[in-house]
Amino acid sequence: MVVALTYMRRNRVQAEIAETYGVSQPSISRAVTTVTPLINQVLARFVPTADELDDRQQYIVDGTLLPCWSWSSHPELYSGKHKTTGMNVQIACTVDGQLRWISDPIDGSRHDSYCLGESGVLLTLTPANWIGDKGYVGNDMLTPIKKPECRELLDWEKEFNTQINRIRYVIEQVIANFKTWRILHTDYRRPIETFRKTISTVVALHFFASA
Repeated sequence: MVVALTYMRRNRVQAEIAETYGVSQPSISRAVTTVTPLINQVLARFVPTADELDDRQQYIVDGTLLPCWSWSSHPELYSGKHKTTGMNVQIACTVDGQLRWISDPIDGSRHDSYCLGESGVLLTLTPANWIGDKGYVGNDMLTPIKKPECRELLDWEKEFNTQINRIRYVIEQVIANFKTWRILHTDYRRPIETFRKTISTVVALHFFASA
C-alpha cells in the first residue's frame, strides 16, 4: 500500500523506490500493479458521478491533459493543443473553488467540448449558468466572446471577457491542487493499458483526502 501510494503521489522511478525499501524493482512493479485497482475499488464510493451534480448550482468547468510517454502506436493520445501525449479529464468546481466532479479520462487528441459531451454530464444537467473557456462555445454555457473575423471586440465585450476570466481563475487553482499528485503532471511510464485505472485511482484518492 505504501509503495503504491508513494508511486502515485511522487511518480518516482520504480528502481529508486526499490532501493529505498530494500527490494527488487519487479517487486515494486507487482505491488503497484496489484494494489492500485484495490484502492480504486475501495474508494470508488467517494467519487461523485455526473448525475450527483446539483442542477441549481453554478459550476466552472475546464479540461486538463494528464501527460504520458509518446507511444508511437497510440496517435489518439496526441494533443495538438498541448503538443504532447496524454489523456483529458473534465473538472467542475463551484464558483468558490469547491471541487465537485472529475470525468473519466478520454484520449488526449479530443477537444474539451467533445470530452464534456462524452462524459455524460450534459445528459442530466442544463449548463446555462455554467462558466467555461472558449473551448466550450456551443454548449449553451457562459464563455468568453470570440473575436469576430470582421472586427475587433467592442469595449463591453472585452470587459465581459475580463469578468469571465476572473471567475474562471478558480478552476485553474482547483486543477493545480489536483495535480499535486505528481503522476498527473509528469509523464506516465507504466504500460499504457494501466493509465486509465491509475488516473481513476488517483481521482478516488483525491476525493477521499478531501472528504
